[in-house]
Amino acid sequence: MPQIPVKVQELTVGQLSARSGVAVSALHFYEAKGLISSRRTPGNQRRYGRDTLRRVAFVRASQRVGMPLAAIRDALAELPDGRTPTREDWARLSEKWRAELDERIRRLERLRDHLTDCIGCGCLSMTTCGLSNPDDTIGARLTGSRLAPESRA
Repeated sequence: MPQIPVKVQELTVGQLSARSGVAVSALHFYEAKGLISSRRTPGNQRRYGRDTLRRVAFVRASQRVGMPLAAIRDALAELPDGRTPTREDWARLSEKWRAELDERIRRLERLRDHLTDCIGCGCLSMTTCGLSNPDDTIGARLTGSRLAPESRA
């Protein structure tokens, strides 16, 4: 992994890509989506602060656990712009996601524990399926093997 001299406070897109392991095109996409930001030089070249490395790492980790880009962007918007985020800044951010991550873990565990039965069963029953309709919440309103749009009458 290429080392960046400590005296270098800004990175080119190529340096950021090499150091983060993220393709230049993905970095441009992240910037377009408001996940990271850069400044432009007089020659119109992008320059990223060193703290962008941590932001890119956060984006990648968040994507791996299935967080939507909008949620990632909203979380990053709460970090300070004028300075490198501290450990406390990151701790506040992660605490806000704890409940959502816990719920994702519960859903993944349910999927893991029931997937074989569900695929083997093949019933697609919305009234009894523990994956598609946990606790039969839909069965109280609808019957049948698929969700029908609710009438607006």
